[in-house]
Amino acid sequence: MQDRSEGGGREAVRERVKRPWWLPFFLGRVPIGLEERHVALVGIVSLAALFESYDMSMLTSALKQIRESFDLTQAEASSLFAWIRLGAIPAFLVLPLADRVGRRRVFLAAIVGMSVGTMASAFAQDAIQFVIAQTVTRTFFVASTACAVVIIAEELPAENRGWGIGILGALGSFGFGLGALFYARVDLLPYGWRAMYMIGGVPLLLMPILIRRVPETARFTKQREQRKGSPADAAGWIQPLVEMVRTYPGRSFSVAAMGLLFSAGASPAFGLLSDFVQTTHGWKPSSYSMMAVIAGTFGIVGNPAMGWAADRIGRRPVAMVAFAGFPVAALAIYFGPEFLIPIFWIPLVFFLTGAGVLMRIISTELFPTSSRNTAMGWETLMETLGSAAGYALVGALTISGSSIARGAVLVSALTLLGIFVIRFLPETAGRELEATSRTAAGEA
Repeated sequence: MQDRSEGGGREAVRERVKRPWWLPFFLGRVPIGLEERHVALVGIVSLAALFESYDMSMLTSALKQIRESFDLTQAEASSLFAWIRLGAIPAFLVLPLADRVGRRRVFLAAIVGMSVGTMASAFAQDAIQFVIAQTVTRTFFVASTACAVVIIAEELPAENRGWGIGILGALGSFGFGLGALFYARVDLLPYGWRAMYMIGGVPLLLMPILIRRVPETARFTKQREQRKGSPADAAGWIQPLVEMVRTYPGRSFSVAAMGLLFSAGASPAFGLLSDFVQTTHGWKPSSYSMMAVIAGTFGIVGNPAMGWAADRIGRRPVAMVAFAGFPVAALAIYFGPEFLIPIFWIPLVFFLTGAGVLMRIISTELFPTSSRNTAMGWETLMETLGSAAGYALVGALTISGSSIARGAVLVSALTLLGIFVIRFLPETAGRELEATSRTAAGEA
């Protein structure tokens, strides 16, 4: 397909590149204006998001089996989640390195770290060892995914940036389905849930391909050349964080509040669902897995759909819809009829994944190249703190031996507060990163 437009007295012809084998048809077509190298880059860095989702799928799907093997109650398991989520805090200290040594180096190192950490989780002998292994793993997962988002944001054209980050999230969500498929046979797997964690070491086998095909971004390379010999180089890896908060305090606070509120409300309502349907409704692992795979397939369309909508309608209105829709879907799942849970799962995943895409797009576009990876780390830190706080709140609101439904739904309402934060953020849709950076500098 071709797109013809007049520009400078000449007729420009832009062709739509061929759909790659790894892009499912239900995720839509490749937008006109993207080159093959753009599409290939999205596909290769999406491996990081895929295995992050796979790891989180194991933790949410097999939570009942994991907590029972460590003799934990539901309330104690919720607190366990809170501690594991805090594992992303060290990533906040690692990500500024990518604004100094490069996105590519940190991305590749994080892939190695997350694979080793996932396999180490399989050998945990008690809850403390499991939390430590998962905490380390979360650090590298968050670092790899954040770098992947920045790589896509800096390499894709402005009009297709939302699509690229949306596809990253959608392909990553397939990892959740992959974990659900393995979980359906958890009772038949040798060593049960531990066998599922061993599979997380697969990215180590893919490192030769990643090393060859993941380039450094042109924007970072240009910025590094401009920074050579400048005093900022001697300031250390933490300097981007100091510069960002000091130069853009308003945007830094807004990104922090956005990530904190949504993650606090959404993480426990989603993460505790497997345990809820098995404990409260008596579902079998295979029943939950079937729902996660079939209904979840429709739900993950929220990634590219909201990315596409954000490119055309705007970041703010689409994000506000996602923030408002999630607690409604959570209420329907936890207190609605049991037979409708798979139906309500679709909008829950749709709003969850869509909001995640929008928060990452906004965070990368509001700051200049020198602070962009740091901004992702900042937003991720707040998501981490929010998620941990959300799980802790659910645990505190749940009486020992009772259902987590009431606490999960009450806490999910926190996402509504995020709407007021997004309302006052500047709109960045369709603008090049250099333009949004100049606006940020002017506001500062």
